[in-house]
Amino acid sequence: MAEIKADTTHQHPLIVSGDDDPEQKLAKPKRVASVDIFRGLTVALMILVDDAGGEWPMISHAPWNGCNLADFVMPFFLFIVGMAIALALKRIPDQLEATKKVILRTLKLLFWGLLLQGGYNHAPDKLTYGVDMNKIRVCGILQRIALAYLVVSLVEIFSRDAQPKVLSRRWFSIFKSYAWHWVVGACVLVLYLAVLYGTYVPDWHFTVNDEDSIDYGKSFTVACSVRGKLDPPCNAVGYVDRTVLGINHMYHHPAWRRSKACTENSPYEGPLRKDAPSWCYAPFEPEGILSSISAILSTIIGVHFGHVLIHLKDHPQRLKHWSLMGFALLISGIILHFTHAIPLNKQLYTLSYVCVTSGAAALVFSAIYVLVDVYNLKYPFLPLKWIGMNAMLVYVMAAEGIFAGFVNGWYYNDPHNTLVYWIKKHIFIGVWHSKRVGILLYVLFGEILFWGIVAGIFHWLGIYWKL
Repeated sequence: MAEIKADTTHQHPLIVSGDDDPEQKLAKPKRVASVDIFRGLTVALMILVDDAGGEWPMISHAPWNGCNLADFVMPFFLFIVGMAIALALKRIPDQLEATKKVILRTLKLLFWGLLLQGGYNHAPDKLTYGVDMNKIRVCGILQRIALAYLVVSLVEIFSRDAQPKVLSRRWFSIFKSYAWHWVVGACVLVLYLAVLYGTYVPDWHFTVNDEDSIDYGKSFTVACSVRGKLDPPCNAVGYVDRTVLGINHMYHHPAWRRSKACTENSPYEGPLRKDAPSWCYAPFEPEGILSSISAILSTIIGVHFGHVLIHLKDHPQRLKHWSLMGFALLISGIILHFTHAIPLNKQLYTLSYVCVTSGAAALVFSAIYVLVDVYNLKYPFLPLKWIGMNAMLVYVMAAEGIFAGFVNGWYYNDPHNTLVYWIKKHIFIGVWHSKRVGILLYVLFGEILFWGIVAGIFHWLGIYWKL
């Protein structure tokens, strides 16, 4: 289970290897504030796109191909998880102890993922709980993070003997020193591409099992009988999930329902068209098995950036390496997409998507590092830093709506007459006379800033929710 406790050593110490002088080795490690701020920014973006994306579809997930603001959230999470792996595991030299910690944390992530996104939790809008085990959603955000964390952490632990104690000053020496990470990354990529393009996808049938849908109980057939297609109905990612997980255990509200093929309200949500193709009614798992295997690449890139932070000793060296690699990834992904070689697609977690989002994560982290750790401009970023230091707390309470659900449980006469709804209606929407603007401002100030302050109070008290 997760642990909430006081912790006065909650930090990512920066350990620099090499032939430093003894005094430098014994000095108390300095906290890298940009790691916390980047993590906090990612949690804040998740709250923003989840709670304001309905009114602002341009920041919500792209219906299929393409990349909106929401599509950067998951790769940013995986990237910063990778950086944290490099920083944290350097402090645990014993392989057995490190492995135990990694496995225990993986199990905790899986538990919370199933509890929060498996269907048991109905917050914040429904004052009920419970899930039919025949329909529980198996995959989710924390489950994907758990897989990537487990694989990359074990590679980090068991490849230590192959890592030199002192790095040369050559550009590629850090890649060579952690060659096993890139070998695993190459294997992941080959496996993903082989299954994605080599799997034959037959015709498939399904019955709508979403009880909230007006089409509940209807049966549909989707014609495929193809191989290597990356369109919504006939891709190998969906086929693997339907075969292994079962269609009842997949996500029932995929982003593709906002596509022009499915609804006339596109890019907004709306009723399905009368002539909508049959796949518009089907579930699809955006955090499925094959796409989660590809997502491991985002964490491998993140752990590499953590290695750079550890081994390169001055700001210009780090920033040069980060920015060059970030631009290389970003440009590579854009070329793959616009040459129609491999489209940008979050649902499939394509190679171009890995490159673009990892490159963006690298450049955003570099910018934060310059502002915060180089120029010491920390005060404007304090709310994000506090959120990043208590990311699990804010994720559960705000992003998953647990706190709002608790508040909504205390209503007057009608379940919609609660403090949360009153604040939205009278302080934000009513003042601006616009639902879109009011919702956006409520999310920015009533949720993100509010939880930044709450996390700051917890930081002041020395209390952190740790997995």
